[in-house]
Amino acid sequence: MSAPKPADAVREAAAALREAARTGVPCPPVRTLLPEGDVEAAYAVQSLHVERSLADGRRLVGRKIGLTSPAVQRQLGVGRPDFGALFADMAVPEGQPIAPGRLLQPKVEAEVALVLGTDLPHHDPTVADLLRATAFALPALEIVDSRIADWDIGIVDTVADNASCGLYVLGGTSVPLDRVDLRGVRMTLTKNGGTVSRGTGADCLGSPLTAALWLASTLAGLGDPLKAGDLVLTGALGPMAVAAEGDEFTAHIEGLGTVSTAFASATTQGARA
Repeated sequence: MSAPKPADAVREAAAALREAARTGVPCPPVRTLLPEGDVEAAYAVQSLHVERSLADGRRLVGRKIGLTSPAVQRQLGVGRPDFGALFADMAVPEGQPIAPGRLLQPKVEAEVALVLGTDLPHHDPTVADLLRATAFALPALEIVDSRIADWDIGIVDTVADNASCGLYVLGGTSVPLDRVDLRGVRMTLTKNGGTVSRGTGADCLGSPLTAALWLASTLAGLGDPLKAGDLVLTGALGPMAVAAEGDEFTAHIEGLGTVSTAFASATTQGARA
């Protein structure tokens, strides 16, 4: 049997991830299906996911940035971040528990979210461009998830799997960028009342603004620039924490406020039904 052509491999990997999401059963690493180390092929898989999602009527509302931690980059053997797509139906309002079974292998991380007021079309955006374009910042929780069994991922796997994105929660108080130093903010993430993660804005590629500039430049180079109204999750400020049914998480980000979420238990969900 001949080896599959790259296009066939891309479709096969996309199908495996889609089936894992549909059934709730994680699949083996898709890096075994794609050319070794081929990040471009992995983004092609992600693009298929986005195209199918749009065809299904989902609304694209922005992007997430992943691999902003030097430690995680070293773990996966890469020297750059990655990105994934955010859809409106991935947003979880504060106070609304996340239903059991909605995610496969969730973990929680605290981030700075930016909402753009104007387009960022330039291939070489400056900090001044970004500051002018950003309407406000928000505290955010990203609930990362992997459709790949046991989180056995490399760079190709996570890129193909929409940068391991699951859901996200946004805090309700918007803050203009002239009122907060994003590089210097301190973050504390608690799980069931106990601290599980700490970090600063500098732990996100040196600054959340640096991460956002990388994304803006990358997407402009791909002909799909960030636009007014887009949401950008700029990347984790500290280590992620494993989540399970019944867990409650709260992140406090200095200068931005707090954001919380909870994972409903099957017994609680059943009692409400």
